[in-house]
Amino acid sequence: MSEAKKDRKKFKLPHLMWILMGLILIMSALTYIIPAGEFAVLEDGKIDGTSFNYVGTQSPVSPLRALFLMQDGLVGSAVIIMTVLVGGASIGVILATGAIDNFLSWATFKLQDKGQNTLIVIMMVMMVYLGGFGGGDFLIALVPMGLVFARKLKLDPIMAIAVTTFATMVGFGTGPNKLLIPQNLMDVPVYSGFGMRFIIMNVFMVIAIVYVMWYVNKIKKDPSKSAMGDTEWLTSINESGEAVIKESKLTLRDIIIMIIFFGQYVVIVYYSIFLAPNALATYNFLVAVQTVSAIASGLIAKMSWDKIGDEYAKGLAGMAFVGFIIGMARVVSLVMAEGKILHTIVYNMTKPLMSLDRGISAIGLTGIIAIINPIIPSASSKAAILMPIIKPITEVLGMNPQIAVQAFQFGDGFTNIISPALGWTVGSCAAAGVPFQKWFKWAMPIVIIMILISFVMIYFLNMIGWMGY
Repeated sequence: MSEAKKDRKKFKLPHLMWILMGLILIMSALTYIIPAGEFAVLEDGKIDGTSFNYVGTQSPVSPLRALFLMQDGLVGSAVIIMTVLVGGASIGVILATGAIDNFLSWATFKLQDKGQNTLIVIMMVMMVYLGGFGGGDFLIALVPMGLVFARKLKLDPIMAIAVTTFATMVGFGTGPNKLLIPQNLMDVPVYSGFGMRFIIMNVFMVIAIVYVMWYVNKIKKDPSKSAMGDTEWLTSINESGEAVIKESKLTLRDIIIMIIFFGQYVVIVYYSIFLAPNALATYNFLVAVQTVSAIASGLIAKMSWDKIGDEYAKGLAGMAFVGFIIGMARVVSLVMAEGKILHTIVYNMTKPLMSLDRGISAIGLTGIIAIINPIIPSASSKAAILMPIIKPITEVLGMNPQIAVQAFQFGDGFTNIISPALGWTVGSCAAAGVPFQKWFKWAMPIVIIMILISFVMIYFLNMIGWMGY
């Protein structure tokens, strides 16, 4: 019996491509089943939530027709896809300069004698800001540095993930920089609400730091209370001696590249809020600024033109599949629209919510996305799939689209920390030598706390009528 259990394959989610293909085919089948219906559309293009009618005849979309819509989905998402590709390429070049790694190593070495608590707090602040402005699964590379950090302070391997991946995920999940796609799909000005989201990121950063410091103090008093479930990690540290945080010099080049890296976002936000005549102008400006920043950083780092080109191409290639998935996700909405079932789905979903307070509806939206998130962990893919549905829902409910964007961010932001389907999470566990179930046990309480706090925040933002402008 035990042999059979060993041979039994573990459940594994299908590849994201097959999830999307499956959704397209499911929606195609539903166009034969769900009654076609339409809301009346107002002069400004918004849905009139008070006027819905079934059209009386079906408009089925065959599986073959659905596949023919793939090209339309990719072309229709071209602006977003190209922006995502260039963003990945730009970050790829800046990472290749080594400036970010050098800065983190230098800061850790300089602060190692400032006291354990001070060092942990400063380390987490740096990581949250790095995640907030340049997060991604490539930050798994920071975990080995976290291991040295944890061993130096005689802390368990879970802390290696806590001060690196956990902190960067908090910044990535709550910061103002990852909402390009959902804001575009909701027809909300890009980077609008930057100030409020920056404040929100810092609030959650403080919450994360408090939780980590509570855990550190707990295991310092009694190492057996480690979420690792044993004290073998402590024995290993004592036997191997104290880990050494190596000295790293921070050059003027590194400083200039860091200024360029963070400064580009200040320039982009300023342009998008105060100067851009329309959304397309913002995207054009963003692509130009990120490309110039990448080239300038490469030249300052004394990379050859060929090296800059190679790293730019690698970053571009790394985001190519993400771009394809964004286009595929648009096909899902095209099938629903052509089959005239999108409005029918929205109508039946929103009927129970019409009598509820809009703040409660926003909380419900956040919770639904949080539940879906572990299944489709990619934020860009999830936004491309859900926003075409969320947008008419918010119009029917009379909800501010900026609130819907924030509900998406909260729903997407926290369950990533415990998602077994996200390479960033499981890869970090592997790099730190922490079994995923141990990490889950440690992280689950803070994830629940953050989700509950996000419910309060989204209700408050709705109550004050936050527009994000």
